[in-house]
Amino acid sequence: MQVSSLNEVKIYSLSAGRSLPEWLSDRKKRALQKKDVDIRRRIELIQDFEMPTVSTKIKVSRDGQYIMAVGTYKPRVRCFDTYQLSQKFERCLDSEVVTFEILSDDYSKIVFLQCGRFVEFHSQHGHYYRTRIPKFGRDFSYHYPSCDLYFVGASSEVYRLNLEQGRFLNSLQTEASESNVCDINPVHFLFAMGTAEGKVECWDPRTRNRVGLLDCALSSVTADTEIDGLPSISALQFDGALNMAVGTSTGQVLLYDLRSSNPLIVKDHHYGLPIKSIQFHRQLDLIISADSRIIKMWNRDTGKIFTSMEPEYGINDVCLYPNSGMLMTANEAPKMNIYYIPVLGPAPKWCSFLDNLTEELEENPESTVYDDYKFVTRRDLENLGLAHLIGSTLLRAYMHGFFMDIRLYHKAKMMANPFAYEEYRREKIRQKIEETRAQRVQLKKLPKVNKELALKLIEEEGEEQQITRKRKQKNLPSLLKDDRFKVMFENPDFQVDEQSEEFRLLNPLVSKISEKRKRKLKILEELEAQGQEEEEEPEGKASDAESSESSDDEKGWVEEVRKQRKLLRQEEKLKRQERFKEDQQTLLKPQFFEIKEGEEFRSFKDSAKKQKLMKKTLEDRLKLEEKLGTLNVSDTTVGSKQATFKLKKSEQQRKQQEAEKQHRQERKTLRRPASHLKSKRGRGRLFH
Repeated sequence: MQVSSLNEVKIYSLSAGRSLPEWLSDRKKRALQKKDVDIRRRIELIQDFEMPTVSTKIKVSRDGQYIMAVGTYKPRVRCFDTYQLSQKFERCLDSEVVTFEILSDDYSKIVFLQCGRFVEFHSQHGHYYRTRIPKFGRDFSYHYPSCDLYFVGASSEVYRLNLEQGRFLNSLQTEASESNVCDINPVHFLFAMGTAEGKVECWDPRTRNRVGLLDCALSSVTADTEIDGLPSISALQFDGALNMAVGTSTGQVLLYDLRSSNPLIVKDHHYGLPIKSIQFHRQLDLIISADSRIIKMWNRDTGKIFTSMEPEYGINDVCLYPNSGMLMTANEAPKMNIYYIPVLGPAPKWCSFLDNLTEELEENPESTVYDDYKFVTRRDLENLGLAHLIGSTLLRAYMHGFFMDIRLYHKAKMMANPFAYEEYRREKIRQKIEETRAQRVQLKKLPKVNKELALKLIEEEGEEQQITRKRKQKNLPSLLKDDRFKVMFENPDFQVDEQSEEFRLLNPLVSKISEKRKRKLKILEELEAQGQEEEEEPEGKASDAESSESSDDEKGWVEEVRKQRKLLRQEEKLKRQERFKEDQQTLLKPQFFEIKEGEEFRSFKDSAKKQKLMKKTLEDRLKLEEKLGTLNVSDTTVGSKQATFKLKKSEQQRKQQEAEKQHRQERKTLRRPASHLKSKRGRGRLFH
């Protein structure tokens, strides 16, 4: 059982917990209950109180013994007997049910309005009769004095089916294009229907004439509401002879007195979802309204929220068990929720044990499992001498430590540190001594960095504290105690340089602001001491005085800033003169630079030429290269330009090429005499 509380109103969810599948045998269910704690602790108020997929509508019979619900899939109706706390019967239908009504005190007479324009009648034994209406129906109501069924839907007509004669009567012709909901007053049997245009039409069944028209769409729009389109009527419910509640498709609930065309109160759910159901609780003067997301209970006189519930799944219908605090919902889920709210009323007589159960829960609040265990880390276990228990059943691993029994922890702590009480006693005595020391007069210790700023802040803080005490206001946090600005009074890098240009220019302004603040504080203290009340004329005079003072302050500040600027300029001139004198006194010594081997010294004009060349445009540089012969531009047959260029060689590459050329020439000169000698020897032999 899940317990929630909102506005000190406890709500017990009796359907919370896991549900077992239907196909499980009783033996397996018992075995699961023994093993699983959640299944064992759950409360199954009514056995198998659920639908296969979705439940759409839920109602209670007038005698309170039977709870009937319809849902899908497949379309079916289930009847639950509260005296037996189990399912009475289940009947499958041909099409989905839009809504249904229990005509008798028990389940013996039921009418179903289905999606395919069918109206199906069931008796105690089962299906009894089936008929069809001309247009798709959305809601119907039963008029007990005449035994007429009034059907509204996708038509401007209201169809009447008389169950005594067994035939359709003349329909009621309305001004609406479509109708969504309808209801009949249980006291004077006035028939009311909510239209798609946001209006409510009231008809007298005796004369079959319209007796009233309410424009709820116009009344639902207030200054706080935001709507996208025209609100239509989605819920309608009578309370007594004079009150009627109307729910709109944009999430507003309007409470009307039938004697007035203006609503008594307009309540907005602030979700923009259509209102699905409206119920009245007369004992506490509450209205229970629900959309697909939330169930709200609020006071019908003031509109103040009493409590609210947000189920896990979407809500389709809400049913309040009569004369009790039990609430049931049909959801977009298999399980139908059951809530018990003791403030609304006692539990029904068929489950009176709920009152005793909730009283015991309130008297004995359930302690959490972690209250009996102590979380310890590995280091704590080593200090206690229990590291050898790691891996045993006495320790349960959890995150970065272990859970152990609190009794074992206390015993181990007493054995590991028998003098813990003495240490605790000494610590308490030390705390008492420090408390007495704090009451003595303490000297204010200034920080090492920014002492003047800290002193100024302490003085301003004392003045502000005096003012706040007189005005009984809350003290503002101190800048010195704020951790965000702690470094400003500890790190020397944050030391204020009073000789800097910025500080000297701002210092006149800062000093004037502090003086101005002190003047204002003195004026306020004088006014509070005299106890004079503020009037219009004195305020005007004070403002004139302040304006004159502010103008004088501005003039004085401007003059001081000018003085500071003159002083700064004079200091800059003196610094320049000193630098000039130092430059004259210093003797320039010649500097020598060493040139690398293989390189020749060139004049400084080459670098100047390169800089001038880089400043020229690309076209000028190309023309210069053409003149020097390193670049050749020619036109091709295709019509494009062809450029051929020669890379400039460095001095080192040029010298290397010259050396190679000289080496080749030397080798040639050495080879020529050898070849001449060979030729001469050959000639001699031939002629010899």
